[in-house]
Amino acid sequence: MFFIFSKVLSFLMSLLLWVFAFLLIALFSKNVKRKRKFLLTSIIVLYIFSNSLLINLVSWCWDIRETAMPVGKKYTCAIVLGGFSSDDGNGGGFFNSAADRFIQGVRLQKTGQVSHLLVSGGNGLLMPSGFREGDWVKEQLKEMQVPDSCVLSESKSRNTIENAMFSKEVLQQHKLKGPYLLVTSAFHMRRSMMIFKKQGINVVAYPCNFTSRRFAVSFDDFLPNAGALAGWGTYIKEAIGYVVTRYFK
Repeated sequence: MFFIFSKVLSFLMSLLLWVFAFLLIALFSKNVKRKRKFLLTSIIVLYIFSNSLLINLVSWCWDIRETAMPVGKKYTCAIVLGGFSSDDGNGGGFFNSAADRFIQGVRLQKTGQVSHLLVSGGNGLLMPSGFREGDWVKEQLKEMQVPDSCVLSESKSRNTIENAMFSKEVLQQHKLKGPYLLVTSAFHMRRSMMIFKKQGINVVAYPCNFTSRRFAVSFDDFLPNAGALAGWGTYIKEAIGYVVTRYFK
């Protein structure tokens, strides 16, 4: 039930959905004052949320960019959260824009900083296909000659809460002791750390897939930018998920 609720809530919080709704009201309203009011609101909302400076500031305040991983310390396992590959529609998958999660996981194993990789991910669609991320990624690791004995996976989880639940089961089953490295995107790390710690899993943040490593301002940041508008969907989803999970789960 929570899974469906989170999907519906994310859809309802879409900025473009609200802008589109305001424009429709302005278009069909017969009241001139109401028409102007909603048209002006649409323009203001579009400008504010397509402003790169604002989304960059939010990113700078929200993202976890640093790791507390001591130099030279080795860990039993890196938990790599799914979401970095997608269904190709032909029974396989492909790496998407979050693929740095996969790259950093492999890097940690290849450099000996972790002995095992745990890939956690199933299919997070409301109407899932047969694609299961954990299973597909396991095959990719095999092709990259990562030893089978070093690879663990779970392919049942649909969201971060289930990532933590099922990862805990796998870690206990294989008797791997913490702390573990948690590998996920910088924007997703704050919520992920909270969820895993609520499950009693001792994790150390290992963020990746950065949108930026520094905060800078330029003239272009004040111009409307479609990428900035798209970025709000990510942070609104993270903020809602963080509040709901912290106070209601």
